[in-house]
Amino acid sequence: MTGPPDSIPGVILAGGLATRMGGGDKALLPLGDGTILDHVIARLRPQVGGIALNANGDAVRFAEYPLPVIADSVAGFPGPLGGILAAMDWAAGQDAQSVVTVAGDTPFFPPDLVARLRAAGQGRAACPVIAATSDGWHPTFGLWPVGLRDDLRTALAGGARRVRLWARDHGAQVAMFDAEPHDPFFNINTPADLALAREMVEAGA
Repeated sequence: MTGPPDSIPGVILAGGLATRMGGGDKALLPLGDGTILDHVIARLRPQVGGIALNANGDAVRFAEYPLPVIADSVAGFPGPLGGILAAMDWAAGQDAQSVVTVAGDTPFFPPDLVARLRAAGQGRAACPVIAATSDGWHPTFGLWPVGLRDDLRTALAGGARRVRLWARDHGAQVAMFDAEPHDPFFNINTPADLALAREMVEAGA
């Protein structure tokens, strides 16, 4: 299944380890009839033209998912900024002008995320667009111009680590989302979060 016409690629930042739940890949924890990652893919696939996973280490652990697994472009820079750079580099190889990233531990993000990120960036094609709610920015959910990748590579080498600060330095726009009836950017970090996510799946969230 492919995304809508004139769609752009998407990358799932799936490198987060479940350190507060005993270790391992957080995205592979069971949720509903599948895993957290299954839910993330199902949300993202209709919105984009192609999907890749950003994760370091042995890609075999994602073998059941027929998707490219891309490691960070520059070793030694863990965290979302490194994953965003990897996403940009991969998208450049697809001849894309921009790429969307989503977090691999956030299964309920909006089904119109990409459309609204693109709408918020109209007229500012060279600037990132970040998802936000009334609680603040959710910087792993963004639309990233591929042309900024060399600048980001330089920033990482210079010590940049915070997505928000780097994005602001490049004129980031914001796409606002409603946090009711539940926060669409709720991410799973603890066993209690996972239990709540299971309740939300049962409730049809």
